[in-house]
Amino acid sequence: MSVTVYAPASIGNVGVGFDLLGAALAPIDGELLGDCVAVSERPAGLVFSCRGAWQHKLPSEPADNIVLQCAEYFVAQLPVERRLPGLTIELSKNLPVGSGLGSSASSVVAAFVALNEFFARPFSANRLLLMMGEFEGRVSGSVHYDNVAPAFLGGMQFMLQQAERVSEPMPFFDNWFWVIAYPGISISTAKMRALLPPQYDRAVVIEYGRNLGAFIHAVHARNQQLAVSVLKDVMAEPYRSSSIPGYKEARTALVDMGMLAAGISGSGPTMFSITDDLQLAQRASQWLEQNYLQNSEGFTRICRIDSSGARLLSTNARK
Repeated sequence: MSVTVYAPASIGNVGVGFDLLGAALAPIDGELLGDCVAVSERPAGLVFSCRGAWQHKLPSEPADNIVLQCAEYFVAQLPVERRLPGLTIELSKNLPVGSGLGSSASSVVAAFVALNEFFARPFSANRLLLMMGEFEGRVSGSVHYDNVAPAFLGGMQFMLQQAERVSEPMPFFDNWFWVIAYPGISISTAKMRALLPPQYDRAVVIEYGRNLGAFIHAVHARNQQLAVSVLKDVMAEPYRSSSIPGYKEARTALVDMGMLAAGISGSGPTMFSITDDLQLAQRASQWLEQNYLQNSEGFTRICRIDSSGARLLSTNARK
């Protein structure tokens, strides 16, 4: 018996919605940009292993890996009669750590969905999402859902954080290309959150609310011009941009090039930019490769929003 699940990369905040908006990503070339977790039965014990391009960036001790912690927690929530003598958990770490692409969220989501599928879905989607948020918080320093919700459910999600409804799906412009660029360096989410002020000026809070409200209205009204005009980050970018090498210059260059909008993906250092023109997206991607990437580990991708979220790649689950 075995199950393998994939969970996509995601953009947290989406510029205008600090901690409240998130979007899942799907490269247009069909590549799976995200982590995978495989669960299988074994005679005894809980055994964890890790592979993938970014496994060397994870803790060397298996007990410190968030995926193993997810598995231990999940099994502990099961009724005793549904538990098994042993499980093998394998993480394929395909997203860079501390990238701003929802790397930890992708691992957490893939782990919980794989375990839930393997054990014939003992928990509801909302219960799973609450678990995911708790474990994502262990990595980032605070509980927030703007990466785990889209990685799990797909699309663009607005965080309600109600007990019975964590997030709500949002319409999105399916003609937009999302150009992402990871420069090849890691930045701690907790460190970037520490850069934010403990209090905000009233005018900033009002502007944030106005922009977010206008953006939500615009996507429902299919008003691309309005959506673009308010897609700006007044809460985090002013305090984080200086800590991301080359970000300010890249943002200016992309806007001058004709991109509709640009911003920091999550807490960075990955940045995103948006256009409805594929040729412009390709030019932007090439410019970012040449001017924003810091080393050979960096990469760019042209994406659409992934409407599927976490999904089974293979299954031979329990009945």
